[in-house]
Formats: sequence, structure tokens, C-alpha cells
Amino acid sequence: MTGQLLIGVDDGVARITFNRPEARNALSAEMRTALIDAMINFGEDESVRCIVVSGAGDNFMAGGDVKNFAELAELPREERYNHFVKRIHASQPLLVAMREMKKPIVCVVQGAAVGFGFSLAMACDLVVAAHDARFACSYIGIGTCPDGSGSYYLPQLIGVKRAMEVAMLGDFIGAPAALAMGLVNRVAEEGQLDAVAEKMIQRLASGPTLGIGNTKRLIYAAADNALPAQLAMEAQSFAECAASDDWVEGVTAFTQKRKPQFRGC
Repeated sequence: MTGQLLIGVDDGVARITFNRPEARNALSAEMRTALIDAMINFGEDESVRCIVVSGAGDNFMAGGDVKNFAELAELPREERYNHFVKRIHASQPLLVAMREMKKPIVCVVQGAAVGFGFSLAMACDLVVAAHDARFACSYIGIGTCPDGSGSYYLPQLIGVKRAMEVAMLGDFIGAPAALAMGLVNRVAEEGQLDAVAEKMIQRLASGPTLGIGNTKRLIYAAADNALPAQLAMEAQSFAECAASDDWVEGVTAFTQKRKPQFRGC
């Protein structure tokens, strides 16, 4: 745990909470470093079966710290360029770890998810949003373009033409519209965000961890693979699952007409 990032693990669920509510959880260097470490560690921890990302206070994340950007605006062009190349590269281990780990990551959004917060939500595997949550690819408002893998996930999720509109105009998108577009998986009614999110989280955490992880890997790989390569990956992934104890439990429970008790192994 750091002051700006709250981290905890309980019964197979790792929870990461951005903790700068006074700054709408804007991403700081301290928060980024702690987030990378936490995500990598949880990816390697076999006791963790699901990861949850959320924000303290009224918002998920307001993106980068624009107040800090204002100070950097005083620098010469070349220094600004070098600073941001280094700064944005520094976030890349986080995004790679999120994509490559064979564990589901659930993003729980209340209030605003804008800029890097918007990109980070898209990089999570599943998103549950409050009824009044708002999303914006707001980079254009400060004269720049998406980072944080936003340009990668946005067209995959909503299509190229709509991605152009969302990124080039930077308008806010309400939770119902985000659901219709495919940016989020669930929208909770007023006062029900925690309950709706927790239902999904517990299902994932008590599910067949290897099967869920291999499903994640297959779905992400499909965008880049030709059919023969995807079929080969399916065969390898299915066989890997069939060699697990959870597969035996799943088949046994099915034949016995009972609910399976998966142990994540």
C-alpha cells in the first residue's frame, strides 16, 4: 500500500484502488510505479484469481495530472518531447502485464474515467459502470492524442469510424451509451454499483482460473491470428485446461448434476 494506491488481497481477489480523490485520482508518477509493481506481482501470485481496479471518492480517474502538465509547458519544445517519450514509455510495462496475465481484470467505474483513466478502463478485461459514470477520450482537449493503449483498444471495441469520432471530438459518453457502444459490460442502477460489480468479481474468482485465463488469451489473440494459428492455439489451450484439476471437477460436477467447486488449479 502507498498513500496514492490502496492494495489488498482477500479470498483470491486482489483489489487496487486509486487514492487521490482530491485530484480526481489523476495519475501521478508515484501511483504509476506502484500500479505497475502491483499488477506484475498479482499476475505472478498463484493465490490471486481475479484483479479489481477502482477509484476512491467520486471518480475513477481523471487521466494525467494536468496541473503538472502546466509546469512542463514552460520547457523548450525538445525537452517537452523527451520528457513525454520517457513518461509514456514508463507506463507500458503496466499495459503489457495487464494484457499478458492469464487472470481477469475487472474495472469498476464511478464518476469520470477520462484520458488515461479512459484508456486504462479499456485495457481491463471487463468494465462495470455506475449509472451516472462518464467516459471521455479527452486528450484532444489539451491538443494531444491517446496514450495508455487507448488507440489500440478503442477501434477494436467500437470500430474505426466511431473510434475516430470519440478520439477526435473528445465528448463525454454516458454509461448507457458506453454500454450500447461496447465500452462497458454492465451498468448498475443507482446505489447498486458495488453489488453488481461484486457479483461478477466473485463469479470470476470462484471460477476455473486456467480456463478463464486461456479464454482471455484466445480472445485477445484472435485479432492478430490467421485462422490456422488460432485453431492451433485453441487446441493447445483446451488441452492445457483438460490437464487441470478444475477440468476434472467440472466434468464430474456436470455428470453428478451439482455445482462445481473450482479451486483454481
